[in-house]
Amino acid sequence: MGKTAQRLRSGYGRKVELAYEPKMGRIPIRHLSPQQPEGLWASKAFAGEVIPFGATVFKEGHDVLGVELLLTDPLGETTRHPMIPGAPGTDRWETRAVVEQAGAWTFRVQAFNDDWATWLHNAEIKIPAAIDVPLMLTIGSELLARAVAADPGSKILADAAAGLADARLTAIERFARVDDPRVTEAIVANPLASLVTASDPVPLRVERTRAGAGSWYEFFPRSEGAKQKKNGTWTSGTFRTAARRIPAVASMGFDVLYLPPIHPIGESFRKGPNNTMTPSHGDPGSPWAIGSRDGGHDAIHPDLGTVADFSYFLTTAQKNGIEVAIDLALQCSPDHPWVTEHPEWFTTLPDGSIAYAENPPKKYQDIYPINFDNDPVGLREEILRIVKYWIGLGVNIFRVDNPHTKPLAFWEWLLHQVNTEFPDVVFLAEAFTRPAMLHSLAQVGFQQSYTYFTWRNTKVELEDFFTEISTTYSQFLRPNLFVNTPDILTEYLQFGGQAAFKIRAALAATASPTWGVYAGFELFESIARPGSEENIDNEKYEYKQRDFATAETLGRSLAPYITQLNRIRAEHPALRQLRNLDVHWSDDDSMLVFSKFIDGSFTRSGRSDGIIVVANVDPHSVRETMVHLDPTRFGIDPTTLFEVTDLITKQRFTWGLDNFVRLDAFTEPVHILRVEYPKGQR
Repeated sequence: MGKTAQRLRSGYGRKVELAYEPKMGRIPIRHLSPQQPEGLWASKAFAGEVIPFGATVFKEGHDVLGVELLLTDPLGETTRHPMIPGAPGTDRWETRAVVEQAGAWTFRVQAFNDDWATWLHNAEIKIPAAIDVPLMLTIGSELLARAVAADPGSKILADAAAGLADARLTAIERFARVDDPRVTEAIVANPLASLVTASDPVPLRVERTRAGAGSWYEFFPRSEGAKQKKNGTWTSGTFRTAARRIPAVASMGFDVLYLPPIHPIGESFRKGPNNTMTPSHGDPGSPWAIGSRDGGHDAIHPDLGTVADFSYFLTTAQKNGIEVAIDLALQCSPDHPWVTEHPEWFTTLPDGSIAYAENPPKKYQDIYPINFDNDPVGLREEILRIVKYWIGLGVNIFRVDNPHTKPLAFWEWLLHQVNTEFPDVVFLAEAFTRPAMLHSLAQVGFQQSYTYFTWRNTKVELEDFFTEISTTYSQFLRPNLFVNTPDILTEYLQFGGQAAFKIRAALAATASPTWGVYAGFELFESIARPGSEENIDNEKYEYKQRDFATAETLGRSLAPYITQLNRIRAEHPALRQLRNLDVHWSDDDSMLVFSKFIDGSFTRSGRSDGIIVVANVDPHSVRETMVHLDPTRFGIDPTTLFEVTDLITKQRFTWGLDNFVRLDAFTEPVHILRVEYPKGQR
């Protein structure tokens, strides 16, 4: 009988009891990371991501432990990575490893009694003190015999064994023959281990790189190429005219182009400019009021063109190195075909009317929310069909509108179904909601998430926020730091002037490997509809013509700065990581300081990459302060002076632990500094 099935019997008719099997291994290995809370779903990573792994490992007594990470890729190949102690006294062991390919990975942590290190520690105390000397020499000889047997071709080990056994030498001299870094290095290659204990395997879901790193740009295709007639009415832009804007988007360095809903728009309760209930003839309505006699979620608005025109748009984007993301907005206008074909998919009120969408005090009379409880199976199968339809046309990224207003179980099912068949498909959750729901959407499968970044503006707020996204939640949540949206124009941007736009763009582009911009940001659009955080004359309800070229010619565009930011991101692998952000210190309450670092062993060039960001987050001032760094966080000895280069202005400075900084919000409010590594510290 196996141990877990072993029975204890004490006589005929007595109760039979199962022997208890301890859950703890011989060497306790606990609290492995990364893992999702509760362990219900696999932790997430993306191809090319450097992941910090950790575990709490300890043992009774004073023996020295060895700990290693066993990382298994989707093909079943396992690599070993030595782990080192973390903060003293915590028994925490750590290492970093890169996952290069997408797929299902697992990791385990293995611990063992390091017999050689334990003996070496005891011997260097006892032999000089003449305590148990013969015994210590005998134990050492036996250990070296094991080492030689494991690596019989090693001259270093053979010489060490001979030296320790040489009776002509004193005990101190014999010990000196083995107390040698070369001997230790040879033994580390084949550790002298006992009491080997391994944890259970932990799953790790690695997705394609675009799931975790990218630069997003949003525009309304109907506005690109739209023309206003003399009588004030408009002719809509099309996919063909919108395609002409793609090269300019690509030239700014964006690699994802997000389109708001491209489907037919309802006529009933259509909204006019600035969300009014009085539209004029020809007003286009909100793209989120989906559905009309021209079709629903699997149709294209006739003004934009045909499926062939959409395919042309996708092909043009692909030729320019851009992926196209479309909006998945699970809601309907009163004219959507579902309203008559599937009335059970909506909420009917006691007076017989269908409930429209509300977010008090906001009312959306032109939108019916979907009720997921009346026919959950039929509804989810229809939505899966729609998603697969667009995938079939070449769409692999979906920005999901208001996912927090739909059941979490539905999203868990849908994302599982889609990603099982189409693992490259990426879903971005537009969920500005309470933390529990925002986090849970990420945990059940959303590859990316909008965050509270737009409302985190002070130094303290940003320090806390950046620390949370890079550590606390990084095992499941990937932030997409959009600087603005059609719905969000914060007071910071309304009243901060051009400096505020620069600051927000620089922070988003450097703090997260994924960030985004909604068109108009580069033109410093900052006038809000009174009493709201939305742009006046909001593009959600009307066409918008923008003259990007003239603004850039006149020096009134942020596009050149955004282009610099995306070029810096492309050239510096440290900025394409999330979990490597470290906050540093300054003496000023508006001067934010953080660094991002990647060791050369994880870069294709073999060179370490360190970036230091210093930002004056007060867009109305000139700030002078002392900045205090911990250089070890970006791979430099703290006693060493080093050079930094501002990647925006090309200025060079000599820095160390403490550095004077002056940032003028009205000229260059942010330093993005490349660390120039001293020789020998690359």
